Amino acid sequence: MISIAIVGPGAIGGTLAAWLAQNAAFDVSVCVRTPITDLEVETPQGVITSTPKILTAPSQARPVDWVLITTKAYSADATAPWLKALTGPETRVAIIQNGVEQVSLFAHLVPVDRLVPVMINLPASRSAPGRIVQSRNGIIAVPAGHNGETFADLFTQTEIEAAAHADFVSQLWVKLTSNCVAIVPALTLRATGPVWSDDMEAIVRALAEECAAVGRAEGTEVPQSVVEDTVENMRTMKEGAIGGSIHADRLAGNPMEIEARNGVIVRLGEKHGIATPANRMLVTLLAASGTPWRSGA
Repeated sequence: MISIAIVGPGAIGGTLAAWLAQNAAFDVSVCVRTPITDLEVETPQGVITSTPKILTAPSQARPVDWVLITTKAYSADATAPWLKALTGPETRVAIIQNGVEQVSLFAHLVPVDRLVPVMINLPASRSAPGRIVQSRNGIIAVPAGHNGETFADLFTQTEIEAAAHADFVSQLWVKLTSNCVAIVPALTLRATGPVWSDDMEAIVRALAEECAAVGRAEGTEVPQSVVEDTVENMRTMKEGAIGGSIHADRLAGNPMEIEARNGVIVRLGEKHGIATPANRMLVTLLAASGTPWRSGA
């Protein structure tokens, strides 16, 4: 029996927990602040349900084989009590968060050789505690090597495609290039398609081009096609659409992952001498919008 604990069972964490719990060989626990009774996820294949163990305090936890961290990127330190209770000498910790700095955010909490950074593309939204809608099958990428490949193997009996990649860091920067433009609808509270113009395209393109340039300076491969696809996706974004989790968080009045998704582009751009005026401007404007946000710097 493989024991797995998910810290932060929101839309992503809850979906992963429900899928993993379908495997009778897994003992799945979810670590929550507000108690829930079960999980129900509407997937493209139909509704799946599960009744994992529910832990509401670190004192209830014991070391497990795998810890999956699915909290927001700014909450790394808040997971410390859970990590202390859940990790033993052989425990591996998968960091399933936005951005490109998963390892550095947790290196002071868990030995680096037991950390597995994860890139995930899993469109899902939570309608109520323990109730989630998954709109498409997900994709997971992890670094090549024993830990990454072992983590990917956890999903072989799910509809989530998980694979290890020799050039994993490029996977992170490709996703960040696609996601960094979500700061626009988060700021305007409008879908970009209905208000598209040459000026809007210039802003969106600048955000994506800056991210791709910084990613390439970091030694990764971000094809130009990723930039073009990102611009096209924003051009066709329909009225009423939510522009990702950062948009949803602003609508809900929650803190946003500005630092993990756009601030990092500015910081690493400075490191490489790359100007990032579009990202810098929108980070500044969104911070001044009066909506709560947190910096992970």
